[in-house]
Amino acid sequence: MKTTTQIKPDQWNWAEVNSEELADGIKRQMIVGENLMICRLTMPPSVVTPAHDHTHEQMTLVEQGQVRFIIGDDEVIAGPGDILFFPAGCWHRATMLDEEVVLIDIFTPIREDFLSA
Repeated sequence: MKTTTQIKPDQWNWAEVNSEELADGIKRQMIVGENLMICRLTMPPSVVTPAHDHTHEQMTLVEQGQVRFIIGDDEVIAGPGDILFFPAGCWHRATMLDEEVVLIDIFTPIREDFLSA
């Protein structure tokens, strides 16, 4: 008979996760595992992120607001409930549209550069 060990998962609530202000009105919360991290970003309208790439796979879930993403040569408008996948090395940038935006970014492996900020 095969036995399994039951592991109690860690549990968080965004309302209780520390927030850091990265720039005027841009806030980030992070939860970090061993090989995976999740970040919740809150940004005011009209914020533009610079085009960038990284060695991490990324999934982004739009929780609130509308965002124009430029992914390589493509443009996508995403809203609440939309999920985007950015493979490692994929150039991308985002423009927050007419209202506050909340994004959930999931990275693997962990963005060590975020931890030293």
